[in-house]
Amino acid sequence: MSQKFQIVGSLLRPADLLKYKRQIEQSDSITYPFYNDLTGYEACEAKATEDVIAKQIEHGLDIISDGEFSKSLWHLDFVWGLAGIERRIAEHGYFFREKGETDKGSFETRRDIGLRFQGAFSGKNHHWIKVFKRMQKYANGHATKLCIPSPSQMFGEFSWSKNIVDRHSYYATPEDLKQGLLGAYKEFVEEYAAAGGKILQMDDCLWTMFADDNPNSPFTGTGIDPDALLATASEFVAMNNEIIALGHKLGLKMWTHNCRGNYASRNMGGGSYLKIAELFFKRQNYDRFFVEWDDERAGSLDALSLFQDKAEIVLGFMSSKINTLDDEARIIKLLDEASKITGKDRLFLSHQCGFASCDGGNELTEAKQWAKIDQGQKIALAYWGV
Repeated sequence: MSQKFQIVGSLLRPADLLKYKRQIEQSDSITYPFYNDLTGYEACEAKATEDVIAKQIEHGLDIISDGEFSKSLWHLDFVWGLAGIERRIAEHGYFFREKGETDKGSFETRRDIGLRFQGAFSGKNHHWIKVFKRMQKYANGHATKLCIPSPSQMFGEFSWSKNIVDRHSYYATPEDLKQGLLGAYKEFVEEYAAAGGKILQMDDCLWTMFADDNPNSPFTGTGIDPDALLATASEFVAMNNEIIALGHKLGLKMWTHNCRGNYASRNMGGGSYLKIAELFFKRQNYDRFFVEWDDERAGSLDALSLFQDKAEIVLGFMSSKINTLDDEARIIKLLDEASKITGKDRLFLSHQCGFASCDGGNELTEAKQWAKIDQGQKIALAYWGV
């Protein structure tokens, strides 16, 4: 199998685990991590995690995740585990683009995306440290990674979402909120490193919000001062780099994944990388970037030239959204083009995103998921020879 093929992180949940997950999304009267409220859930999650890790090893993956089986949503479970935050059912979910739509989304997600701020944020004794230790046990010596949302992702949502209650009940100003969030992240990262973590992947959906060719950006066509917008984006970069620097100090490899939305095989928006590469590729100090180039939304590969020289780049030329195998000729053509820009050795291959960023997953079977992973392994081995 090839070390040059990677998965972003999430994998389709089995039916017995989804039985519990679907109960969770309907209620905010149960308390995270929900084990005490749902009899049998913890044991089911543990067994499903053990099985999916064994499956990853069987299929030759060299960096193992827990399939994100401990999560309901790719980002919100992390903040549910922070002190000072309460989960709640909102009036509506996120809106993704229905298949075939090109502008405003009309496909509504699950609604348990609301939050209530109750006090000072803290990342100490986070449930995901237990999740990580469980993953380490089942991985049996194989390299592992943990995926969390980036601090910029959550600061953006905390700042702008209409689904947050008592936003100013503890943090009176945006700067107070930012510092409180960064403090909680630092506590978590320190405990993760102390628990034996080696790779921390901070995922982010906000980058293309700053691309003026993104029809779904809240800033597109608003006439907002470009300098003010750049200042906001620079603040996000600085937040991420602060946590990246801490991770590096603690000996962690710090990775990221950029996503344009992945829910039930649907996406949230567009925006080309070329519009944002100078800011987000060049100025963020991650060791490895997972990027999406599965369709035309990402634009020209020329954006690859703006990565820092040391950065490794995982090219999401394949699609986790479709239920058919990918066009291998297209992938090889794109790999050749990318290699001419950055050099072959820095590159890896993946699907553009995970197979189940949220519990429901994309519209394909588990068997097809593993077939697509095997295809990626085959293409990477043939292309790189390792």
